Amino acid sequence: METKINFAPGWPGIPARWTSSAKSGIGTALTNASPLWFTISHGVLNEIYYPRIDQACIRDMGFIVTDGEDFFSEEKRNCITKITSPVKGVPAFKIVNTCDQGLYQIEKDIIADPNHPVLLQRIRFTNLGETSRKFRLHIVLAPHLGNHGGGNTGWIGDYKGVPMLFAKRDHSALALACSQPWGKRSVGFVGVSDGWKDLHLHKKMTWEYTRAENGNLALTAEIDLPANNVEFILALGFGKNGNEAGIRARSSLECGFDILYKEYVSQWKNWQNTLKPLGENTKGNIYRTSAAVLKSHQARHFPGGTIASLSIPWGFNKGDGDLGGYHLVWSRDMVQTAGALIACGASEDACKILSYLQSTQEADGHWAQCMWLDGTPYWNGIQMDETALPILLVDLAYREKAIDKKEVLAYWSMVKSAATYLAQNGPVSPQDRWEEDPGYSPFTVAAEIAALLAAADIADINKEPSTANYLRDLADIWYSSIDRWMYETDTDWSRHYGVDGYYERIAEVSMKDGTLHIGKDIIIKNHDPANSEFSANHMVSPDALALVRFGLREAKDPRILNTIKIIDSRLKTDTPGGPVWHRYDDDGYGEHEDGSPFDGIGIGRAWPLLTGERAHYELASGNTKGAKKLIRTMESLANDGGLLPEQTWDSADIPERELYF
Repeated sequence: METKINFAPGWPGIPARWTSSAKSGIGTALTNASPLWFTISHGVLNEIYYPRIDQACIRDMGFIVTDGEDFFSEEKRNCITKITSPVKGVPAFKIVNTCDQGLYQIEKDIIADPNHPVLLQRIRFTNLGETSRKFRLHIVLAPHLGNHGGGNTGWIGDYKGVPMLFAKRDHSALALACSQPWGKRSVGFVGVSDGWKDLHLHKKMTWEYTRAENGNLALTAEIDLPANNVEFILALGFGKNGNEAGIRARSSLECGFDILYKEYVSQWKNWQNTLKPLGENTKGNIYRTSAAVLKSHQARHFPGGTIASLSIPWGFNKGDGDLGGYHLVWSRDMVQTAGALIACGASEDACKILSYLQSTQEADGHWAQCMWLDGTPYWNGIQMDETALPILLVDLAYREKAIDKKEVLAYWSMVKSAATYLAQNGPVSPQDRWEEDPGYSPFTVAAEIAALLAAADIADINKEPSTANYLRDLADIWYSSIDRWMYETDTDWSRHYGVDGYYERIAEVSMKDGTLHIGKDIIIKNHDPANSEFSANHMVSPDALALVRFGLREAKDPRILNTIKIIDSRLKTDTPGGPVWHRYDDDGYGEHEDGSPFDGIGIGRAWPLLTGERAHYELASGNTKGAKKLIRTMESLANDGGLLPEQTWDSADIPERELYF
């Protein structure tokens, strides 16, 4: 007999939003059979990505505990969370969420099935209160398939007799199965007919809607609790349709968690064993975690493709109108990742990144500012350093013996095309976007000059002496112009700080008689000021230390020391763990003063990566002891899961916004 469909009311639900980017764990299996990546925050699963690392599929999935009468507790808001990785360097996580009233505890072991795109959780629920009090345990899952919270369709059904909860959008689907029998199940529109609202209102499930179409959905189910303590497995499978997702979820359940856990851990341990034992005796040592994070950001079916981050910054304030988040490819971030992989001994992974860069280079030699994994640009700005850095990666890989001379020559076409683009458009282009502003930037110019010199060396290997000579001559011209472009003297700042000058973050841009001037150079004659987005810019930035890192200034050069004096006076903040730095004066990319999320404007905060860059400078200046202290500072900025934030809050605590100094 055919079951009558009970459609959920309230289409399409409230506008969809993503979730917190404050991740405490990320992971993936190391097999092509499991193109799935997961993230953890606030003790629950956040975005899961499938079938590509740039395609988010859920908002979050967590438990709600009620007693059917007057108790309502949501684990992501009403629990004290402890997260650990039981095996060092392996992104398999144990989470213990303890009710803030001491009434229950939820333990989770989380992995991805190495053989299928299935996220597995082994759950232990324990009643910590009165044994006579019967709790009800519910799972709530918010599908956001294909990077969209809207347009999802969900239903209650089964796969060959195994009851599940399903959702689909376009060519992606998910299925949630449980080793423990379900109680009631329902699908509804968020904010109107979803399970969270039902449980919040009634403290038990009273709604049993079987289908909701083309909206912002939540899937909800009660897990049968035959006793005060129970252990079960949740399997969230993905596929092109409901049946494909269903068979995968069922297969993982039937295989068994212990077997899959052992396989998952073994594969990660084997990869970690190929790496160099760097920094194993530092105080906190997040090296192994960091290596796993880098590895976890690589694509499956686009070998070498590596996104910037498995997160959406201030995601709880963003919806379907902002699809990119950070799960996009930036060539700059990708090159930095490759350099780190070479440093820790993962040369094979780094070489895949080189091949990916070769495949995604634009016809004119540059790379898109950021792009989807298939190379489709997301933002269309042009950043010159993102064209320079891939050249430097070829050079680094060759010097570190990750590739040989024959392989260098295989990349010559890419290198020559990129160097040609730099020569024709550098050192700065009116289209350039280094963060927000155009102009001469120490980081960009330093990367370009170093890239021209590296390209010249590769031209020599390819026996093209005329090309090599031209690139070196051009690099010399730009090198000799660095101070003229970017070193400011006789200013209010130089007099205030007692220095003769300093390197600016961005050289001044001005209009004179219809001619665009950047620094002291003429860039475009007969320029139409109505079409200009440029403005004067007097700032300092730790970017100036790139002149040392790329070998264009000595670490103890008086001009560098002068600049550091101003950088430290204006941009450094001392934290309990050590110093951190802001990117530049008047940085607008960060929370507002009251801690509310960035919404196009805000106040930039301190960036832990700048502590790392300062450590590179200290090494160059011979201060090894100072560099080691900065390593410990970076470790102190990591969260319980060992992850480093993009920015760290460096103002007074705002507990209600989870912002702490």
